Amino acid sequence: MILIGQYDSPFVRRVGIALSLYGLPFEHRPWSTFGDADQIRPYNPLTRVPTLVLDDGEALIESHAILDHLDSLVPAERAMFPRLEPDRRRALKVAALATGLADKAVSLFYEKRLHAAASEVWVARCRAQIAGVLAALQADRASRPGDYWFGERIGHADIAVAVALRFLGEAHPGVAPLDEFPALAAHAGRLEALPVFQRIAQPFIPPS
Repeated sequence: MILIGQYDSPFVRRVGIALSLYGLPFEHRPWSTFGDADQIRPYNPLTRVPTLVLDDGEALIESHAILDHLDSLVPAERAMFPRLEPDRRRALKVAALATGLADKAVSLFYEKRLHAAASEVWVARCRAQIAGVLAALQADRASRPGDYWFGERIGHADIAVAVALRFLGEAHPGVAPLDEFPALAAHAGRLEALPVFQRIAQPFIPPS
């Protein structure tokens, strides 16, 4: 398999970490959606990342769809989204909130970067959405003891939150200090200390 995209993207990074934790071999092509759009387009007409090219040449797009496929490649007991309710829908919700937070952080970055004068209404809306998600995730995580969100082993929800928080902190320093969200700070710190998180990582590189 070939994973396309740079690891400063939280969406690419969550897929790279999952592939590594599953022990699934893959080639990484750190192509940028700006500088390398012509290379990405034959695999994904949206020129978005992550794009995962399977061994048969089919390309999967969008991180959740990719992770859903990866879960199908491993035994049920190893899948990192729970298979049984209610934990499955709860994990999906946490992951959706985390990826939505990352998406808003991306939108906020481009609003400031690509316009001579950023829309104050849009900036305020993005910041309010980010703050609301952080508060919800903080409350949920604080109610759950243990190293991981659901049970005794790492899952996709854990990864999604950690990578989103790192991206938010690097793309928007000071916007949402994690000392205001101690349960999330502890969660992210614990995961970022894991060897796979240190290996599948890249400092945020603003597109030029």
